[in-house]
Amino acid sequence: MSPARADGYPDRTVKIIVPFPAGGTADAVPRLVADWLSRKWGQPVVIENRTGAAGNIGAEAAFRAAPDGYTLLSAPPPPLVINQSLYPKLGFDPAKFEPIIVMAQVPNALIVNPNNVKASNLRELVEYLQKNPDKVTAATQGNGTTSHLTSELFQLMAKVKLRHIPYRGSAPALQGLLAGDVDLMFDNLGVSLALVEAGKLKLLAVASPNRLPALPDVPTIAETLPGFEAVAWYGIVAPPGTPKNIVDTINADVNEALRQPELQDHLKRLSAEVFGGSVERTSRYMGEEVERWRAVIKAANIEIQ
Repeated sequence: MSPARADGYPDRTVKIIVPFPAGGTADAVPRLVADWLSRKWGQPVVIENRTGAAGNIGAEAAFRAAPDGYTLLSAPPPPLVINQSLYPKLGFDPAKFEPIIVMAQVPNALIVNPNNVKASNLRELVEYLQKNPDKVTAATQGNGTTSHLTSELFQLMAKVKLRHIPYRGSAPALQGLLAGDVDLMFDNLGVSLALVEAGKLKLLAVASPNRLPALPDVPTIAETLPGFEAVAWYGIVAPPGTPKNIVDTINADVNEALRQPELQDHLKRLSAEVFGGSVERTSRYMGEEVERWRAVIKAANIEIQ
């Protein structure tokens, strides 16, 4: 039973705002989907990068756009499920967006500089950290980012203390890790896997609930710290009040895109696993993520001024 399609939608250009810079996974995933949609719809689907304030600037622009299906937001977790627990005031209400779909997930992973960190597995690292609090430095993409919160979750669950070194984004943080300025980092695998395969960095464990089919020999953090989970994901939402038939049409067509073998191949190269599914599944998952990260932010007492 397919939901009612929106008649005549789209009959002009559809714009997808991505609130992060071009070049990262947050930009690559929606571009793949947009490209496929533009062929299916016979209309241009353009990506507009509106960066700044941990995704809040682009998210606010999408929030205030006309709810007609012609401006959408594609974002990773920060502006959709994390920032409302971090920032005292936002110019938009993430809970009022119309959830459409989560396209894909990319697990976070614990990556270390092999010259700085001698541990050969996670258990050895945890034992070392418990004996040497505050000695080991952790790079993050910045305060309140997924890598920062994953690091805080790890410290809470492993009962260890890392020294936090915030950078401005993934690329500079990885540079710092490669140079040995910092010891370890929780990063999404999309970018860092190539550096691991080149032998420049070492992958200790992945933060997905189960081992990845593509990396069967790499253990999960949850095998050492049961219940540990931290994945980056890339969702599409619409401005509040967007009609249900438009939301359902976009959901159905993005699901169709995600079933295409060539698209799945591209996603695999980004270490991304297809998520997809119904609007209800999307809404439920985003709700769980709000709770997961709110608990970490509260327990770790993280504040953004």
